[in-house]
Amino acid sequence: MSASLDVVIVNWNSGLHLRHCLDSLQPGRGEGLELRRVVVVDNASTDGSAVGLCYPSLPLVFLHNCENRGFAVACNQGAKDSQASYLLFLNPDVTLLKDSLRIPVRFMEDPTNDRVGICGIQFVGPDGRVSRSCARFPTLGMFLLKMLGLEGVSVTFFLKLADHLESGVVDHVMGAFFLVRREVFQELKGFDERFFVYFEDLDFSYRAYKAGRPSCFLASVQAQHVGGGSSNQVRAARMFYSLRSRIQYGFKHFGPIRSAVLLLATALIEPISRLTLGAARGSLNEIQETFRAYEMFWRCLPKVVAKYGEFPPRHPLDKELGID
Repeated sequence: MSASLDVVIVNWNSGLHLRHCLDSLQPGRGEGLELRRVVVVDNASTDGSAVGLCYPSLPLVFLHNCENRGFAVACNQGAKDSQASYLLFLNPDVTLLKDSLRIPVRFMEDPTNDRVGICGIQFVGPDGRVSRSCARFPTLGMFLLKMLGLEGVSVTFFLKLADHLESGVVDHVMGAFFLVRREVFQELKGFDERFFVYFEDLDFSYRAYKAGRPSCFLASVQAQHVGGGSSNQVRAARMFYSLRSRIQYGFKHFGPIRSAVLLLATALIEPISRLTLGAARGSLNEIQETFRAYEMFWRCLPKVVAKYGEFPPRHPLDKELGID
């Protein structure tokens, strides 16, 4: 019996990327692989990217949200009721290449890899260069070094490019191509929906690792990844959500003392570092975006502190930004 696969794509104003992604899926069905569903979950896009999708050769399912419910929620929506052997969470700015689906599934089907819970593949940019997509589980020290601009002096979050030239077990593979056994996804109850965007895939990888389901990276197969995608359209908001999700991750996994240090350093040290860097570059736009992101972050701090040890509630600016 062939392995079966459901593909889940979360779309938010991704422009033509979504269509290129869907186009690349059509020749992607390989021997020994049954593509059961391709679920596009649209998070209230306004750019027309999800309008008029017609792919008769794909088992396409379209779900439309009236508001942006966040990446984790939308992924869980798309995976709901899946009966496939595997779930592939795929960003719309990813274009699959030859064997991008078949080889990873075949790897997961190998009985010697039956404990592997998650699989990722090598990304290349439009210029054909390999990009970094594998990471270590972050520590407080890693975050602090990054805030101070000293990330390169010690162990960094992302693995070096040289490490992306060989296959092997890694802590985490980027959620842009995130192949998961359905049984593992169900056991872990999917992505934690308290993360609106960013760190939800890292949190899932860490929970899978603790459950004895490690992640593997395959350098022998590739996909093209543009990177940034729709988030480039709202850079200040992207920075805000990244900062907030970092604090959420710390609250969940670091314990009270390290979480408090992370919170204080993020709120007080990092903005100075970012503004100094922006000034050194002579980038007024970067300085303005940093001010706006941190204005949103500082405004949500009282609620974060009030809920210390828990996830901060949604910020009232979310709807104003058109992201929530």
